[in-house]
Amino acid sequence: MRAGTDGTGFKSRFVDGDVLGTWISIGHPVVVEAAARAGFDFVLVDTEHTEMSLETVADLTRAAAAAPGELGVIVRPAWNDPVRIKRVLDIGVDGIMVPMIDGPAAAEELVRATRYPPDGDRGVASGRAAGYGQQFVEYVEKEHRSLLTIAQIETPTAVDRTDDIASVAGIDSLFVGPADLSASLGVFGEWESPELDEAMNRVIGAASAADTPVGTLAVRETDIPNRVEQGFDYHIAGKDTTMLIETGEDIRDTYEESVANR
Repeated sequence: MRAGTDGTGFKSRFVDGDVLGTWISIGHPVVVEAAARAGFDFVLVDTEHTEMSLETVADLTRAAAAAPGELGVIVRPAWNDPVRIKRVLDIGVDGIMVPMIDGPAAAEELVRATRYPPDGDRGVASGRAAGYGQQFVEYVEKEHRSLLTIAQIETPTAVDRTDDIASVAGIDSLFVGPADLSASLGVFGEWESPELDEAMNRVIGAASAADTPVGTLAVRETDIPNRVEQGFDYHIAGKDTTMLIETGEDIRDTYEESVANR
């Protein structure tokens, strides 16, 4: 959400589906600017498994606002913790994706962490999201509701309760975390395993029945067709560190082959 603006445009485009994001784990604005120039619709900034501070997240959010186009910013906090969540939201991001939502009670806690009283528990402040106070009243009364709220489905328990999670008012979308879900199913890293495939299909079916968009991560370009064919509504494709490493490996291999054949 741009500071002092109505973020419903991004949320509407996202919920309508057919948006493409990319995964950000390198905390430098250049990476966000590059994602915008590549034509992505949004970036997912991961603070669960990276060293990023709140100051870094704020810098990345400003970079997205200044970049060409309309790049949305979704942030993943480390946990379903209202203190962590409110500090991220006060930066003025477009959405939040929270890990390990196992049932409707956790989903309700997540929603309450994004809403001001009487609908939630979020503390009121005049940070960047509210234009540093310039749009304070408007943001608190209305605009904060345009935040996109995504629940991650990552365990068998969450798969079993997907319909209940998707039905919680204020949950706008679901996201299947393939790494954690495969680990919890006992098939870690087996991306084509029947167990993982079945669990993903169950989530897709339950989300569709609840009219709730569901997405997943395709780390590599070659993974994209299968996930699109599977029926996910939106995708996060590519991860900055993986793209850097694998592109570097390709360049190295080409160089070594060229040197050997000269």
